[in-house]
Amino acid sequence: MKTKINSYRDLIAWQKAMDLVEKVYHLVHDFPANEIYTLSSQLKRSAISVPSNIAEGGSKKSIKDFIKFLNISYGSLAELETQILIAERVKFISKEKSEMILQYSEEVAKIISGLISSLKLKVESDNTLSTKLSLLNSNN
Repeated sequence: MKTKINSYRDLIAWQKAMDLVEKVYHLVHDFPANEIYTLSSQLKRSAISVPSNIAEGGSKKSIKDFIKFLNISYGSLAELETQILIAERVKFISKEKSEMILQYSEEVAKIISGLISSLKLKVESDNTLSTKLSLLNSNN
């Protein structure tokens, strides 16, 4: 049974990305005070960018535009993962916390990747149908 998607908020990718934002906010809470405008801020911005771009893409009329914004979200995840590894290297977070966030980020990345693949198949299918219809119309 397929669930009807009425809004970007119905997408599991968006829901999981929102959970990731929450996890990042909790993670940076214990960073040193002098990091509030540097790595802490970057981590929050990267995390926020993931569901924000899913939402923006999901509100577009074109599937190709949606895919473009999903790719931006995917890129923001790569930024976030890099920043998590930096935070671990400079000892702002433990290896365990780093691995926990990275594992969750990977889960979000897989969901976004699956959504991109699914939408690309739909675009290809629609293009094939359009091509067939135009060929049929030109033969008449």
